[in-house]
Amino acid sequence: MTGQDGPVAPPLVVVFDVNETLSDFGPLRRRCRAVGAPPGTLDLWFAGVLRDGIALAAVGDFATFAEIGRGLLVDMLHRESSVEADPVEAAGEVLAAFSNLQVHRDVPDGVRRLHDAGVRLATLTNGSAALTEALLENAGLRAEFELVLDVETVRRWKPAPEPYRYAVAKAGVRPEQAAMVAVHPWDVDGARRAGLAGAFLSRGGHLYPSFLPPPAARAGSLPELASALLGL
Repeated sequence: MTGQDGPVAPPLVVVFDVNETLSDFGPLRRRCRAVGAPPGTLDLWFAGVLRDGIALAAVGDFATFAEIGRGLLVDMLHRESSVEADPVEAAGEVLAAFSNLQVHRDVPDGVRRLHDAGVRLATLTNGSAALTEALLENAGLRAEFELVLDVETVRRWKPAPEPYRYAVAKAGVRPEQAAMVAVHPWDVDGARRAGLAGAFLSRGGHLYPSFLPPPAARAGSLPELASALLGL
């Protein structure tokens, strides 16, 4: 199979994004509705968290996902007349659901397909490595992952190059020996610009933007994407 810059070999290491790529945000959306927030609040909030974290990275600064996320959600809930509870308490109730998220149903099969083929697995999130540990433990998948990483060490959000370089350095491989799996095109493209292969998981049938160079692999489910990566 041909990737973004020519023929690509199967990766030695596959690095997974976590939020929405592995984790299902359904419980967070339900918590938002439970505190009285209108439909779509969770998606607007997450987009805002990404905006602010990436904007800080662009100017060379850093704040954690939790710091950005809590402040933004409190502000959003404060401005919603349908939210009767104290916005600080309501935000805390919503964000507590992060500790109990589940993986998408296609994740175990896709992860094990790569692991059983001898591919080394890692995660790299703009969020929290501790929450990723809990997510994988709850899914019975922690043993399949060699590395569970977040961006706090390098203090720069993806898609800046530092997090991807950090991940491959921790894995002890060259960037071209690794692939990044994500549902967010900007994450796939950021990995590609850092020298990794980009693999786009198009949950819900989302298209990859035509203004970005194409990923090395793409598929609508993780098992399909795993097979595509193994077939490179």
